[in-house]
Amino acid sequence: MNKKVSISLQPLGKTIEVIKDTPLIDVLHEFGVEFPCGGKGTCGACKIKILKGDLAIDRVEKERLQKLKLGPEWRLACFCSANTNLTLEITQFENIILADNSAFEFSPEEGYGIAVDLGTTTLVAQLVDLSNGHIINSVSDVNPQVKYGGDLIARIQACLDGKQQEMQKLIRVKIAKMIAQLEKNHPVEFAKIELVGNTAMHHIFCGLDVQPLSFFPFESPVLGVQTFTAEDLDWQLPGSPEIRFNASIGSFVGSDILAGIAATKMAEKEAYSLLIDLGTNGEIVLGNKKQIICASTAAGPAFEGAKINQGMRATTGAVSSLKFKDGKIEAHVIGNVEAKGICGSGLIDAMAILLEEQKIGLFGEINSGEEAIELTPGVQLQQSDIREFQLAKAAIAAGVQILLNTLKISKSDVEKVFIAGGFGNFLNLKNVIRTGLLECEEAKITKLGNTALIGAKMFLFRDENYTQEILSKTSHINLEGDGTFQDIYIEKMMLL
Repeated sequence: MNKKVSISLQPLGKTIEVIKDTPLIDVLHEFGVEFPCGGKGTCGACKIKILKGDLAIDRVEKERLQKLKLGPEWRLACFCSANTNLTLEITQFENIILADNSAFEFSPEEGYGIAVDLGTTTLVAQLVDLSNGHIINSVSDVNPQVKYGGDLIARIQACLDGKQQEMQKLIRVKIAKMIAQLEKNHPVEFAKIELVGNTAMHHIFCGLDVQPLSFFPFESPVLGVQTFTAEDLDWQLPGSPEIRFNASIGSFVGSDILAGIAATKMAEKEAYSLLIDLGTNGEIVLGNKKQIICASTAAGPAFEGAKINQGMRATTGAVSSLKFKDGKIEAHVIGNVEAKGICGSGLIDAMAILLEEQKIGLFGEINSGEEAIELTPGVQLQQSDIREFQLAKAAIAAGVQILLNTLKISKSDVEKVFIAGGFGNFLNLKNVIRTGLLECEEAKITKLGNTALIGAKMFLFRDENYTQEILSKTSHINLEGDGTFQDIYIEKMMLL
C-alpha cells in the first residue's frame, strides 16, 4: 500500500493527505496557489514557507530562491514533492500578483469579499481580505448541473425542456454551501460578492431566458451585470453584501472572459495580446487598448476530458504529462497514484510524442493500423480520441486565424499569448506548439491558470465603470458566420 503523508496548510487551517513523493504543484493549485511561470521557478508566485518538516532542495532551486531574495525557510512549490509530514504557510497573492509579475493597484477597503468563478464544470470561491488583497480561504467543487450534460448546449437544452428552475436552484444552493464553508473557519461579515461565468451560466443563475442562446447567432438581449441581495437568492449571509454577477460580452463569451481580459491587462496595453481559455467553452480573445475581439469554439470539452474515451479532468489519477525517454513513453500521474485516465495536458503531450515518433500520420491515422496506442498501463489513446483532438485543435487554431484576419494583423504582431484554463499548470509548451494548437514562439506564451478567478478578485476592488470601459472596446464575432471558417478549419485539422 502506498505510504501517505499529511500537509497542513496555513493560514487556511486545512490538512490534506497525499501519497508520499506527490509533487506539490499537483495539489496546491486547488488552494489558491498560482503557477504563472508554468513551474519554471522564475516568478516566485508559488513560494511556500516551511513551518514544520522538511523539503529537499537542489542547486537550481537554491539559486532561484537567492535571486528572489528568499531565506532558507522558503521553497518554490513547483520544485518540491511531499516526502514527509509538513506544515506550510501559503502566502498567496501579495497585492494580487498578476501574470506579468506587476501588482494590481487598489485602494484598501474595510471588510471581506468573495470571488466566485462559476464554471461549466468546476466552481471555485475565494474569501479575500479587502484591506490587503490576501486570500483567506479557498474552496472548489463540481458544478452540480453536470447531471444535465457536460457542455453548454446540453445545459441549454435542459432549460428548454423545463429544467431551468431546478438548475438555477442547484447552483444557487451549491454556491451558498461553498460560501458557508468559507465562513466556517473564518466567521466574518461579507461586504461584496463578485461572480463570473460564461453567458449560459450567467443566464441560468440569474433566471434569464436562455432561448436566444439556442439558435444562430446565439445572441441574448440581456447580457448586462445582474445585482442581488442575499434575500433575493435565499442566502443566509453575515452582513449585507452587494452580490454582483458580472456582464457577459456576447454569445457564449461571458464575464469569465471579461475577468480574463482584466487579469491580462490586455485592455491597457498598446501591443496586441492573445488570450486562449481552454476550458469547457474554449474562448479566444485578441486585442489591445484600442480594440478587442473575441469568439468561442467547441474545443474545450476535449481538453477537459469530454469525448475522450479515458478522458478526465486534471485531478488525482489523471495522466497530466508524458515524455519519451529511452525508447518508451513515461507518464506522470497527478497525485502519484495508479493512472485512471488522461486529462487535456496529457492528451497534448501524447499527440506531440506520437507525431514526433511517427506513430500517427498527417491525417491523424495510427500508422500501425491498430485502433489504439497504449500510453501507460491501463490508459490507451483510441483512434477516435485522436480525431477528437484534431477537431479541438482545429477549432482553436482556426479561431485564432480568423481573429487575426479580422483585425488585419499577423501572428508576428502579437506580443504575448496567455493560456488560461484549469490544466494550464501542467502544459508542456513545446508540445502545445508541436501539435499546432498554438502557432507562435514559446517565449511569447504565459500560462495564467484561472484568469476568471484572478479577474473576479480584481472586480472586488472596482466599480462597474471599470468593466464598462473594457466592454466599450470589446466586440464578439461568430466564427461560423465567417465565410472562410470552414476552409481554415479543414486546413488546421492536419497534423504537420
